[in-house]
Amino acid sequence: MKQKTIKEPIKLSGKGLHTGNPTEVIFEPAPPDSGVKFIRMDLPGQPEIKAIVENVVGIERGTTLGLGDVKVHTVEHVLSAFAGMNIYNVTVKISGNEPPALDGSSRPFVEAILKAGIHESEVEQPVFKVEKFYEVSKNDKKILVIPHKNLRVSFTIDYPHPKIAVQHVDYESSEAGFIEEINGARTFGFVTDYEELKKKGQALGASLDNTVALSEDKILNPDLRYPDEFVRHKILDVLGDLYLLGRPIIGHVIAFKTGHAHNVQLVRQLRTDLLSRKNLVNWNINDIKKILPHRFPFLLVDRIIEIVDGKKAVGIKNVTANESFFNGHFPQQPVMPGVLIIEAMAQVSCAFMLSQTQHAGKLPYFTGIDNVRFRQPVIPGDCLELTVHVLKVKGNMGKVLGEARVNEKLVASGELMFSLVDAGS
Repeated sequence: MKQKTIKEPIKLSGKGLHTGNPTEVIFEPAPPDSGVKFIRMDLPGQPEIKAIVENVVGIERGTTLGLGDVKVHTVEHVLSAFAGMNIYNVTVKISGNEPPALDGSSRPFVEAILKAGIHESEVEQPVFKVEKFYEVSKNDKKILVIPHKNLRVSFTIDYPHPKIAVQHVDYESSEAGFIEEINGARTFGFVTDYEELKKKGQALGASLDNTVALSEDKILNPDLRYPDEFVRHKILDVLGDLYLLGRPIIGHVIAFKTGHAHNVQLVRQLRTDLLSRKNLVNWNINDIKKILPHRFPFLLVDRIIEIVDGKKAVGIKNVTANESFFNGHFPQQPVMPGVLIIEAMAQVSCAFMLSQTQHAGKLPYFTGIDNVRFRQPVIPGDCLELTVHVLKVKGNMGKVLGEARVNEKLVASGELMFSLVDAGS
């Protein structure tokens, strides 16, 4: 799977489902690895909120994202459209605190996406492959996810209403399947709840144009889009909430009578495991050679074992008696030259930087070294653990704090500055 965005900007307007406020959204293309972010264009400074589960601040009758006092309500229908079309890089500019409800489903968003076109990049789309059992349950409500070859969602609802009762749908995810089976399912509500919701400041924009409304014994809308539209909308909501993991899920989601609170709790579990997995890597010498231009005898990193996005990288250098520099550097009592320890730190930092899409193919050059200290000799048989902490990155310039340890004891440290330049410059 390759990372996707939209080809052209998209503009949609209407009123919010819960706030009732007039609002407009503009979807704009975004480069690979951008994710989805909402920008509040109506507020000073145009604050941004990234669509990840850490930013969820509300789950009552919808999913709300927020940072400080800035919020965007009811994001799940927009995110479900992106999820259904496998688009994970979009900038959403919004002129209010809630996307337009439109018809209460994801269909208008999907139709606009198809009209604008979908751009597929050359960059691989990371996924989260479920490898164990996850579960969130309370009383008789439960959602769980287990390993599966694709994204599959099995949802069962049970309402004490003659027009709903028990409904079940088993959905195997695909773009065509989402368009055909899920994206047109509208949100629904009960007339008996309407006045209470309004007192809470909810459902202020709800109408028969964007909601399937139910009285005590009947459906008030002229017709349904699917015989089991209610459970299909629940799947639509789940897909939107799962999107807050930040990447596609490969696994089987099984849900019974759950809502946004359960969905978000599940995604929090997945996100915790994703971040722990994401940091651990295993780049061997062949992987490193694909990134760094260095070669023997000046390739001084054997493995990269950890990458923390934008913050830290950890590499390993096994120091052996066969190192070429031991032939001339105190051959009777071999000691690794301090400048090569610093060079090894620099190579870890450059492997980290050059592995990022925007820096691929560049060459790393030292521009400065500060506050270097050597605390203990490094000799044959030592295993150097080289950690670099990113202090500053601006454009192609970077500054890191490098630390070298042997058996967890600090043997050298220093601040390194470098520049990434185009090959041939």
